[in-house]
Amino acid sequence: QVCFIGRSNVGKSSLIRALFSLSPEVEVRVSKTPGHTKKMNFFKVGKYFTLVDMPGYGYRAPQDFVEMVEAYLQERCNLKRTFLLVDGVVGLQKTDHIAVEMLEEFGIPYVMVLTKIDRASRGLLLKNVLEIQEFVKEKTQGCFPQLFLVSSLEFSGVHLLRCFVAHVTGNLPTVEAS
Repeated sequence: QVCFIGRSNVGKSSLIRALFSLSPEVEVRVSKTPGHTKKMNFFKVGKYFTLVDMPGYGYRAPQDFVEMVEAYLQERCNLKRTFLLVDGVVGLQKTDHIAVEMLEEFGIPYVMVLTKIDRASRGLLLKNVLEIQEFVKEKTQGCFPQLFLVSSLEFSGVHLLRCFVAHVTGNLPTVEAS
């Protein structure tokens, strides 16, 4: 299993829809209302792996968010990677720091994904990328050093993230160099 976690309105469902764009049989609903996902949604990818869409934290988070998410993260021994989504326009927020602290405390390996990169100016995007890279280097131990930059609207970075998900779930065949 892999799971996607992030603030409400960070674009989790939109990114998951973009990741599954090559699998039309997988229906991912996206709401215009932030914080619409209230329960965990499980998307089974054949017999290969399961992707879990967590409810958003922060604005309009479900009341049982902490209990639900902490229980899932601590008890799921087949969880291969957690993807922490951060809004590319606003960068790391206080609530994101709390999520990082939780992942670090539980010793959960995770990756940061910067979403909505199509909405940020190049200067703002660069500022947010550098801040996140510095934060990861100075304040984290369980975070994968590579930051993924994605746009669900323009599909930028989606293929690379899709390949990484396939890799961490053991579904990307290795190619022998000849």
